[in-house]
This record gives sequence, structure tokens and C-alpha cells, in this order.
Amino acid sequence: MPLSNAEIIRALDAKTKPQGSLGRVEALAAQIASVQHSLSPIVERATLLLFAADHGVVAEGVSAYPQEVTRQMLLNFLAGGAAATVFARSVGVDVRVIDAGVAGDPVVHPDLLSRRIAPGTRNMADEPAMSAAQYERAIVAGRDLVAATPGEAICLGEMGIGNTSAAALIAAKLMGSPVRDLVGPGTGVDAAGLERKCTVLERAAARTAATLAPADALREYGGFEIVMMTGAALAGAASGRIVIVDGFIATTAALAATGLNPASRDALVFAHRSAEPGHTLLLDRLGAQPLLDLGMRLGEGTGALLAWPLVKAAAAMLREMATSADAGVSGHE
Repeated sequence: MPLSNAEIIRALDAKTKPQGSLGRVEALAAQIASVQHSLSPIVERATLLLFAADHGVVAEGVSAYPQEVTRQMLLNFLAGGAAATVFARSVGVDVRVIDAGVAGDPVVHPDLLSRRIAPGTRNMADEPAMSAAQYERAIVAGRDLVAATPGEAICLGEMGIGNTSAAALIAAKLMGSPVRDLVGPGTGVDAAGLERKCTVLERAAARTAATLAPADALREYGGFEIVMMTGAALAGAASGRIVIVDGFIATTAALAATGLNPASRDALVFAHRSAEPGHTLLLDRLGAQPLLDLGMRLGEGTGALLAWPLVKAAAAMLREMATSADAGVSGHE
């Protein structure tokens, strides 16, 4: 049975602490309690779903890195040598690496989950990034991956050269904002590269109306990894999980998910504020206060992994911390 906000606040205020003294941790605990419909929430196991895919728009020179880096990083994830896999080991989070649509021949590896839609999207500067059928397959793949994943929390991560370009356009179309307001350096393009990126993305934006419905924005401009993250966010929320959202790319998927199902917003925990300029605009639109602000802009789910111990601790606090009555601690006079 759903809990009222008043019930949750009373439970928090009864703990052996001054009311509100744990600050944002209390708000996080309240969110978890609301999602699980329990004043003794259990959040003990998380899994990082790490989606990789390529983008046709890279042919326009929007990235500082060549497209083959997506594939190279996919292999690095599988070998355990990436920042995300190092962080995951350090905080006890399982990692599932998904090929959503990496360019080239399929990668064969026993630990890789292949959900390839195609070897990369089409060039969104000139045509829709994917067909309606490809979009549907990607959404369903994201949902199905969550259904097959154990644990109380899902971390969303991604890798794909060119995906800050895709995210900027999706976000612009969902919010009705000028795409230039959402474009950042991504992997680290210089000033000339940033201007070229803006020019390409403004050309792409001109193909469609200023504002699009979520499915249309994803189909026109998305990457398969972004669409799969959207499906995963929807499924995670629907199944009563906490969905820990990483940075700019993952937050774009989260914004699309809330457009498709506004109720999914309740389960979303925003891990950190990315240094990518458009991220703050997205967080503001979602009314989100991220847990961390570390100047990061890597992606891969790294911010979500660093936020996981806070999520786990918040749930444990509400579940295990003694009340003043139980501990014989005098309350506020």
C-alpha cells in the first residue's frame, strides 16, 4: 500500500537525530520508501546496465575521437579496465555490458549481451537516425534487460562516440530549446570543433519541428543506447526499482522516459551534475537535485556508481536506525 509523505516524515523524525539533520540523505530515504511502499526499505544490490552503440552523425566531424573508440571501449569494459568497471568493483555493483548497435562486425565475448539493432544509426543530420521498427525494438530490449536483472536498483550507463550530439538534439526537441544551448564539448572538442558541432546539429534540428513527442525525438535523433536506456528507465520504475541516472546522456533518456510515462519520475535518482553544459538545463526541467557535483563528464555510469553507496546508506538508515523511543534517547523539547 502506498505510504503518505506524512507517514514517511514521521518515521524519519522519530530516529535518534535532530529532525532534518541528515539533510539530503533524508529526502533520498523518503524517495526510496515511497518507491518501495515501505518504511523499512531494502536496497542492497545494484546492477549497472552499460549500453554501447555508434552514431552515423560522427561522419560530420562532431567528435574529437574516431568512431572505432566505441568498439575499443566495449572491449575495455569486458576486460574490466575502464573507469566504470573499476568503480563498480570498488562499490560492489554488478556490470552487464550491452552491444546496442556498435559499428562493424558483431563482437563475440562470453560476457557481452548482444542486443544489436544495427551497426550504428544513420546520419541524423540528413535523415531519421532510426526507423520506427528499430525504435520499438530498442525500447523493448531495454525493458527486457531490466526484467532479467536482479536487485533493487538499476544504474544507467552508456558509451558511444557522438552520443552527446544525439542527446543534445533529443533534449532540445523535448524541451523546445535552441540546440546550441545544449551543445557541449563532449569528448573534448576544441573551440573550432564546438562551432562545427553546433552548425551540424542546427542543420539536423532544422529537419523537424521545434518540439517533438518523446518517441519521435528518439527516433529522429537518438542512438540505440539512448533508446534502450529509456526503456530500461521505464521498466525499472514500473517494477518498483530505484533507477540511478548518470550524466547528460542518461538524463536525456530519463527525460524521454518521463515524457512517455510521467509516473516513472518518482523512481529516478539523479547521481551527479555533469560538467557538460546542457546537463543543468535537463536537471532543472526534471526538478532534480543531483547527489554529487564532481566536475565529471565521462559517462559510462561512473557518476551513478559513485552515488550508489549514498542510495544504499539512505535505505539502511531508514530501515535500521533506532528511534528515540526504542533507544531511550530524549527527544526535542
